[in-house]
Amino acid sequence: MDFNALNTVVIFFEPYKGLILWLSSISLFIFLFSLVSMRWLAGLIPSDYFIRKNTSKFRVNNSFLWYLVLIIKNILGYSLVIGGVMMLVLPGQGLFTIIIGLMLSNYPGKYYIEKKFIKIPAVFKSINWLRAKSNKPPIKLRR
Repeated sequence: MDFNALNTVVIFFEPYKGLILWLSSISLFIFLFSLVSMRWLAGLIPSDYFIRKNTSKFRVNNSFLWYLVLIIKNILGYSLVIGGVMMLVLPGQGLFTIIIGLMLSNYPGKYYIEKKFIKIPAVFKSINWLRAKSNKPPIKLRR
């Protein structure tokens, strides 16, 4: 093995030790969070979510509290999307994390994108597997 080439790589990354440690720590945190939360988050999706779209009674009765929950939900959702993108190249369940993050967030065209994602057979099977681990019924789709 050529130690000169290895030494060159070590010297190149020497100024970035702090950044590498910081990114590695974030990656480890997101990986552990995804392992703990994916099953729970997949279980929160109503089984008829892609068949029937309901207006929230909570939104009508408690509008201020609903907006507060909406802001917190969006912060969590966008954090999961960013973490999922990072996990595509770092250790973790990147695609599942992105999907759950997209489902938590609010944006134009959200429902259409969710339906496209969930119709991918591998994603549909995986989400229902996670739901089964949470003792939840499988997601229903219109065929």
